[in-house]
Amino acid sequence: MEAKRIVLVEDDAAFGLMLQGWLKKQGFHPELCTTLKQAKAVCKSEHFDLVLTDLRLPDGSGIELLEWIRENKRQQPVLIMTGYGEVQTAVQAMKSGADDYLEKPVNPEILREKIQRLLAEKPAGRTMSGNSGCDTSDASASGKSASVAATSGTAHLHGSGLKTITGSSAKARQMYEFIRMVAPTRMSVMILGESGTGKEHVARLIHAQSDRKEKTFIAVDCGSLSRDLAPSELFGHLKGSFTSAITDKKGVFEQAAGGTVFLDEIGNLSYEVQVQLLRALQERKVRPVGSAEDVDIDVRLLSATNEDLKKAIAEGRFREDLYHRLNELEILVPPLRERKADIPSFAAFFLEEANGELNKQLKGLDAPSLDALTACSWSGNLRELRNVIRRAALFADTDYITIDQITLPESETETDEISVLPLRIEDERQRIINALERAEGNKSLAAKLLKIDRKTLYNKLHQYEISL
Repeated sequence: MEAKRIVLVEDDAAFGLMLQGWLKKQGFHPELCTTLKQAKAVCKSEHFDLVLTDLRLPDGSGIELLEWIRENKRQQPVLIMTGYGEVQTAVQAMKSGADDYLEKPVNPEILREKIQRLLAEKPAGRTMSGNSGCDTSDASASGKSASVAATSGTAHLHGSGLKTITGSSAKARQMYEFIRMVAPTRMSVMILGESGTGKEHVARLIHAQSDRKEKTFIAVDCGSLSRDLAPSELFGHLKGSFTSAITDKKGVFEQAAGGTVFLDEIGNLSYEVQVQLLRALQERKVRPVGSAEDVDIDVRLLSATNEDLKKAIAEGRFREDLYHRLNELEILVPPLRERKADIPSFAAFFLEEANGELNKQLKGLDAPSLDALTACSWSGNLRELRNVIRRAALFADTDYITIDQITLPESETETDEISVLPLRIEDERQRIINALERAEGNKSLAAKLLKIDRKTLYNKLHQYEISL
């Protein structure tokens, strides 16, 4: 049977290529377009069975494409991809004649089901069903039903046994969507993010969802490799090739045969090792130190950095050709301060870990504690949050962690102008009011921000007749 032709319209090049590759794996023939103009040309000149289009395009919108298709009497189904939470826009698309819509980040299983259903239906009999959830009255009024999927942060086990947590914030959803889409491919992925954001965890997720998941995953901290020993660690050596080489040794590229190698802080590799790494990627061979023969390798390479490699390239410290080899796709791990909606989920996850490690049965964190955690800027990101939760769990003597057991990093709340200076008589009342406003009336958090205890705060509230 001839593969069904899908016109895929997506202006995000990286996501478009991933989606195109995924559609091919599902047995479809996707034609990728990046603009409204290009999509119209393809739809006009070629036969197609379905259109999958993003809502926002650089020279128009998916709704414009939809209206153009219907004006030209084409009955092929049109599936619109909308941004997370754009329910009203989805309703508008349905009223304009779309057959269905799908929220981004895209869930591959839901996308597959929708495509298969739309291709199986006759044009006159198509109806629209959303991801899951509740109908909207606007959509029902137009004869079609719409619904919205909501994903909360959950901890779960992947098939490989890797325990992880997924957040519900828009940035987290986008990141995990990229992971899902790129994992089954052979693409080299550059993972970017600040220290402590969980770059190695992302690499392990990619490995766990790939066809290499049953093979070895090896993580290497390039920052800890000395200039002299880096070639040996990565590519191996023969006995006697240097003073301390008392036996033959396989490098990580041989050790991870069929699996995945993750090079963290890739920018720390010396220029000489970068040359060797580039050759390994191009030829899929490595030459151990002291050897005259190459060794074939079969690994997928993932890398990470918190350094600006483009600046390093401009300064001559990093090879541009290697950069492009490593960066077939870029995944940005957002800092914790940009995904605060996920902090309660992460805190609960780390508390579950701490319960197991410390042999405790803590049930959770109280509301003031969560408020305090959310107000923090977390320069150390997840690593720092995990440490705070572990320390609090260690000293907790009730069922729930309370605000008194939370030790926040110094000068890291978003209200530093309140917390870093001692109270002074002349502006004490106003600063207490400011703290309460910042804490949205939470007196425990306000006391924490002011660096006084709650009893003192209550006394001050009575003294100044503050009733916020």
